[in-house]
Amino acid sequence: QVQLVESGGGWAQAGGSLRLSCAASGSTFSVNVIGWYRQAPGKQRELVATISSGGSTNYADSVKGRFFISRDNAKNTVYLEMNSLKPEDTAVYYCNFKRYYGVSTDSSYSQYWGQGTQVTVFS
Repeated sequence: QVQLVESGGGWAQAGGSLRLSCAASGSTFSVNVIGWYRQAPGKQRELVATISSGGSTNYADSVKGRFFISRDNAKNTVYLEMNSLKPEDTAVYYCNFKRYYGVSTDSSYSQYWGQGTQVTVFS
């Protein structure tokens, strides 16, 4: 089992910045990918950014150049630095942890979700 605790959501003015944190505990010693997804009212949950245990990152086109994901393996914590925020970034942001059972991300996995944190950007 993996437990995820998110923090850092809140309000920001358009053009401003926020930083989200996701602390993982439990069975985190594995090939894994931690990411952030978001869900706006009336929309499907979408990927924002991910980072693997090897440090590879992936971003949605809508946030490239504005959002930056990083991880501190010693603290089992992933951060999402969100800059140049736009009202369309308003959503509930969820931390996601994928634990792979093999030696690569081509293997099967279990995934876990955080409880979500609200981000609201006003113009």
